[in-house]
Amino acid sequence: MVTTNSWATTLRVSTTRFTTALLSVLGIALLVQPAQSQSTASKQSRRMTSNSSSAVPAGMAKATFGTGCFWCTEAMFEALDGVQSAVSGYEGGPKPNPTYKEVCEGTTGHAECVEITYDPAKVTYAELLQAFFRSHDPTSLNRQGADVGTQYRSVIFYHDDEQKQLAQQVKDELNKSGAYDKAIVTEISPATTFYVAEEYHQNYFVQNPDQGYCAFVIAPKLDKFRKVFKDKLKAGTAH
Repeated sequence: MVTTNSWATTLRVSTTRFTTALLSVLGIALLVQPAQSQSTASKQSRRMTSNSSSAVPAGMAKATFGTGCFWCTEAMFEALDGVQSAVSGYEGGPKPNPTYKEVCEGTTGHAECVEITYDPAKVTYAELLQAFFRSHDPTSLNRQGADVGTQYRSVIFYHDDEQKQLAQQVKDELNKSGAYDKAIVTEISPATTFYVAEEYHQNYFVQNPDQGYCAFVIAPKLDKFRKVFKDKLKAGTAH
């Protein structure tokens, strides 16, 4: 990751336009049911999980998003009430068990992303989509700030048809509404195999708050995210 202050476009979309567009979609969308799959991988091991074979705890669901650097993505989603865990990893490429170095070279086809376990009774998939689109620039192709390459693409890996439908509806409606100055380029693809990233990437922001990228990029970005979603945060994470 490259230290930079070029995150000015993040969360820049108009709150009024965004909310209007999202509510328009939700008015016609089906209620999203919990995806019946859940990663059994822990943050203590390098294991792969697949959408079809992993089990989901009763009452829980799974979502997978890529918004650029997974250190940022993990920190933001873990702040939301109802999110049980957010695991950093790699998805979307053909190479088995890729390493961080290989993914950073941009040759494996994987995106840095986060696999989220959440309680739909506390936070819906629609709300997670709202957080997804507001937490990064979805109009920037294969780039977020100084992080450049397909590994940093904006992507939604859906786990069932309802997630796919709602993600596409939200994307289409936001494009029609003019909420952004440019067209949204977010990839919407089926979840395949998720590879848990190396241990030192997990909870990276919490473990390394004074590291340059964390202090100058993630911290201000997370602060803005908390202000936007202050009513949806876990207790004690508002500041």
